[in-house]
Amino acid sequence: MNYKIYNEHLVDFIADSPTPFHAVNNMQQSLDEAGFQHLKEKDKWELKAGSGYYVTRNDSSIIAFIFGAQPTKETGIRLVGGHTDSPCLKIKPNPDVYKKSYYQLGVEVYGGVLLGSWFDRDLSIAGKVVYKRAGGGPHESLIDLKRAVGTIPSLAIHLNREANTSHSINAQTDILPVLNKCGDTKEELKTVLAKELASQLPLTPDLGAISILDYDLYFYDTQKPSIMGLKEDFLSSARLDNLLSCFAGLQALLASDKEVTSILACYDHEEVGSVSAIGANGAFLESLLDRLYSEPEEKSRIIAQSILVSTDNAHGIHPNFPDKHDQNHAPIINEGLVIKVNANQRYTTNCSTSSFFKNLCKEANIPTQCFVSRSDMSCGSTIGPITAANIGIKAIDIGVPTFAMHSIRELAGTDDAYYLFQLLSAFLDTKKLPLA
Repeated sequence: MNYKIYNEHLVDFIADSPTPFHAVNNMQQSLDEAGFQHLKEKDKWELKAGSGYYVTRNDSSIIAFIFGAQPTKETGIRLVGGHTDSPCLKIKPNPDVYKKSYYQLGVEVYGGVLLGSWFDRDLSIAGKVVYKRAGGGPHESLIDLKRAVGTIPSLAIHLNREANTSHSINAQTDILPVLNKCGDTKEELKTVLAKELASQLPLTPDLGAISILDYDLYFYDTQKPSIMGLKEDFLSSARLDNLLSCFAGLQALLASDKEVTSILACYDHEEVGSVSAIGANGAFLESLLDRLYSEPEEKSRIIAQSILVSTDNAHGIHPNFPDKHDQNHAPIINEGLVIKVNANQRYTTNCSTSSFFKNLCKEANIPTQCFVSRSDMSCGSTIGPITAANIGIKAIDIGVPTFAMHSIRELAGTDDAYYLFQLLSAFLDTKKLPLA
């Protein structure tokens, strides 16, 4: 896949993936088309060498893998990790609010949201709903309203003279989206969802009206991602952190030669700490490895020969705020992939894994950069340290330089996005890992 087509497909993938549920669903469709088999954790697995498989949890985390034609005890595993979730506003269970003639929805902040960026945007709603009809059991369905249904209006500068100086945002009172002017009949979200589902599902009047049991729903920005800039060298989009990495890992896995065992793990809940049954700090990956290699000694020997590449976005140096970076470790957009290093193990990189990565990039003609936080600033983290600690695998943290991380609209580079795909493709086709 060439550079231009790759970035166009990346933009389409993000546009069609407003929630982790939709991202995983889109990844499943691509895997199905490529001949990968969908495994269920409750079933007995019978795997064939040289074939592709995938398994999901909660419809929002996915692990896809190739059970390599070559013996894994000789080749080790190439593991790529990322996450499907992004900071956003999640709708509360009892969300309906009626205030001063307006209908609003109560929301909870999911992850480290840059709240100011959510004001004055055209917002829609997407996620998963559980519903039933008379006489039937519960069913689950993805839902995406797609059209703009709400907004969070800013308070006018005339009423908030400190807006540009010292104004803070209260997550309980200031960010409730406005959906409409209340009429005589007040709206209810579950009624809106039932109507939307009824319009999407096949007409079966004998089953009765739809009743919404529960949901996991999120607001998202309806503005489509774009390739922009005078030279079209930027990607402007929501959810670049971390759907950009998920897409790169997926495309690399689909393009791999199936000779060696490769795994792509894309988890939900990274932005809130990963501590869940579907997060990186759960047993999802370890459970899969136990099923692939049931003999403990064999599994330990294979892990000792394996490497994890944890892919998550990196902070590019901002031209308006250069002092926020260590000047010797200040990545620039479209100047190469970023090796992320932290002395306190917020990233997994060490000199051995970094050297492996640099050599691989050099062979693929991909430039590299390095990011280390200022020593007087705290550092974020990734699924890398969690996964490395849980299964004992060698690991490195890498990513593409990004502006406005955790904003409703982030910015990355088209060159870097393609570099990541090229690097992961080379990694998954590496026949022998030099660190073994």
